[in-house]
Amino acid sequence: MTPILGRHRPAAPVPAEQLAQRSEDLAAALDHGGSRLPAPDVAQARALLEKARARTALTGSRTVVALAGATGSGKSTLFNALVGEPISRIGARRPTTSSPAAAIWGEEPSADLLQWLGVSTRHQVAAGSPHAADLDGMILLDLPDLDSNVAQHRAEADRVLELADVFVWVTDPQKYADAVMHDQYISRLAGHDAVTLAVLNQVDLLQRAEVGECVADLKRLLVADGLAGVRIIPISAARGHGVDDVVSAIAQVVQQRNAAEQRLLGDLTVHATGLRPHVSDTEPPVQDAGPELDRALAQAAGVPVVLDAVERDYFMRSTQRGGWPFTRWITKLRPAPLSRLGLDEVVKGGLSRHESSTVLGRSSLPPPTPASRAAVDVASRELAQLASVGLPQPWADAVQDAAAPDEKLYDELDRAVMGVPLRGRDPGWWSVVAVLQWLFAIVAVLGLLWLVSLSVLAFGQIHLDPPTVGIIPIPLLMLVLGLLAGLVLASLSRWIARRGAAHRSRVVGARMRQEISAVAARQITDPVAVVLNDHRQTRVHLEAAEG
Repeated sequence: MTPILGRHRPAAPVPAEQLAQRSEDLAAALDHGGSRLPAPDVAQARALLEKARARTALTGSRTVVALAGATGSGKSTLFNALVGEPISRIGARRPTTSSPAAAIWGEEPSADLLQWLGVSTRHQVAAGSPHAADLDGMILLDLPDLDSNVAQHRAEADRVLELADVFVWVTDPQKYADAVMHDQYISRLAGHDAVTLAVLNQVDLLQRAEVGECVADLKRLLVADGLAGVRIIPISAARGHGVDDVVSAIAQVVQQRNAAEQRLLGDLTVHATGLRPHVSDTEPPVQDAGPELDRALAQAAGVPVVLDAVERDYFMRSTQRGGWPFTRWITKLRPAPLSRLGLDEVVKGGLSRHESSTVLGRSSLPPPTPASRAAVDVASRELAQLASVGLPQPWADAVQDAAAPDEKLYDELDRAVMGVPLRGRDPGWWSVVAVLQWLFAIVAVLGLLWLVSLSVLAFGQIHLDPPTVGIIPIPLLMLVLGLLAGLVLASLSRWIARRGAAHRSRVVGARMRQEISAVAARQITDPVAVVLNDHRQTRVHLEAAEG
């Protein structure tokens, strides 16, 4: 930022649009940063934004210049010299200024601005006074001493200094190097070279060579305070020496009528720069849920139990449809594996399995075990550690918190499992095998009935010779072939059923893993991505606010 008061050429004016945009950037950075930024710094930055809003809302183009200094530095003497009449009381050993006093140049309305500044003591400078034309539009404030032994006076000076547009530090050869003054006040103005002026008063007490040495030493201290561009004007306010130089320097900024914007822009830069170390230069890439996390989530959701039940359920239903008709009824005495877990497609009350879990809150699956929860915790922490590499600790903690599993995660996993269809369409071969089994059974039964009939007739001395195939009677052949064909077909269908059950388990497992990955994204990786995006937005807006 080019100093207004630090050089004789005027600084480039700050457009209102630039100030508004930089304010918006700082506000956006604070919103995205939230609690991940230091609370005291955030509070100060928000106070600055409120000050900027209030200051820019005040109409007019007046410039508020504050004279500040230690007791006996001669700021009240300089104040009177600038005004042209003794308005402010002068005291060399104890503070005589207890509240700010304002001198007003020009006819532009200033009541609202002075009310915002909280200054009640006011003096309208006459139009014919010295420097009236040069300082038209200025409000000059004489502040309480910065080193006053009255805490209320110091607090009042601090308050007004935060609101002033231009800071004129009046010091003297005895106190210009005071460490307390530099640490508590001057260093706080770092980055505000554009609206800061240093006045070394009482140089009439020094030899000519000593004045140069004193100015050089003061310049060194200001550079150390971060105010390398501040202009230093040696004066003797009591004798009137150098006062015209002070008037010229102040008039330069007053006539430009842009000091308020320069001050606010400097404030924005300082606060944004102060917050910038609390974000990193880059963000780690957002990690997808890895195989370890997916595996842990599947275990916690009971997927292995469900897939085992799906496989056994498919096999049982296959054997019921394609098993030997004379023994398949035995399988119906055992409960279906899915029914045992309460995972039938339709449950009591006509609700679907998914609807039932929605109404009841959870499915009938066993809750995650402590071991499975621990595995999810470990996997999620590992993901969070990868996603927080290089981030400041508050941001790394936020990533960890975002990735931490909670009960909502396990409820989502349960609903995801319940939402996957566990039974598909019945395969066509079930019907074919069922028809063949009944056909073979009928053949076997007919052959048996035929043989029984022949035996009954033979018992009644009625002998009938059944047709034969070779030497084998057809009824016997029907019975034997029907039974053997049914047994062979049952064995074949069991072999096919085992492979079909394994395939069905794989299909359901793939769908469940897809749903679990979606849950992991919603509950873990997406929240982590939100934190990382907040970090990026905070950095981008802070850099924009810095300018």
